[in-house]
Amino acid sequence: MTPMEATAMLTHVTGWSLSSDKKKISKQFKFKDFAEAMVFANKIAPIAEAEGHHPDLAIGWGKTAVELTTHAIGGLSENDFILAAKIDAIA
Repeated sequence: MTPMEATAMLTHVTGWSLSSDKKKISKQFKFKDFAEAMVFANKIAPIAEAEGHHPDLAIGWGKTAVELTTHAIGGLSENDFILAAKIDAIA
């Protein structure tokens, strides 16, 4: 996916950011505590498994950061934006 295509795809997901190298998108979700952040991360897991597309997650006190890229191609694909939309739907 070209940087221009990735920028256009960002208009279909809310709050996601494109990395400076244009190879990843990310979003941080906020929660009231660590337990809620973990619950959210655990909701992402079955969706990622079903899609066969796995995000990088960073979990901390009251937050879960999600980073998406398609490792097989070393950049972004439509699958990243599909998974981003599905993650947004459970947030």
